[in-house]
Amino acid sequence: MSIDHIFIFTDNNGQDADELVNFGLTEGSNRVHLGQGTANRKFYFDNFFLEILWVHDVNEITSDKTKSMGLWQRAAYKTNYFSPFGLCIVNTDNSETIFKNAFKYQPDYFPQGMEIDIIKNEDQSDLPWTFRLPFKGENKHENEPKTHKNDISVLTNAIFEYKSVSDKTFLENFKHQNQTQFIESSRHWLNLIFDNGKQGKKQEFEKLKLTIEY
Repeated sequence: MSIDHIFIFTDNNGQDADELVNFGLTEGSNRVHLGQGTANRKFYFDNFFLEILWVHDVNEITSDKTKSMGLWQRAAYKTNYFSPFGLCIVNTDNSETIFKNAFKYQPDYFPQGMEIDIIKNEDQSDLPWTFRLPFKGENKHENEPKTHKNDISVLTNAIFEYKSVSDKTFLENFKHQNQTQFIESSRHWLNLIFDNGKQGKKQEFEKLKLTIEY
């Protein structure tokens, strides 16, 4: 299974993304998710994009339609201690098994019948909110900027740190996946390794709970 993108919830209207710009990343497009109550800033790479997400409209994200998918719990990570991360897996035949019993969400910003498959992990809150989009295969995002001042280009590994889990069924799906890994830790944290770390450099972003190695 390949990663389409990863989101990180923040609580300051996406201002933390400025740190990524200062680090040398080129910012791509952004959007407000109509009816969902969230907005984003995005950074694109050759095989992946990173999304900084925040609550744009609290009434929308806690509405009867939207609240049931559990996204609001991730937005409240500072008070309920849920993981602030979301993991989007590319929609291929290889991802059918993990999403077999997924929650179905019909966004207002997609045509009717184009549902998002979601594993809410609400009982395993240290694990990321995991989902796949209704579009089959990888999206190349041809119109997005992918050249960065620090010469980062390809995501090699995404390593999620989690505090504890009571049931490892979800983790078993990633046991033999090289790109996505999970390690037990004392914190919620995301480690992104680009280009196999060929430059031998590392940068931490404390507010985003993120380390980038490249």
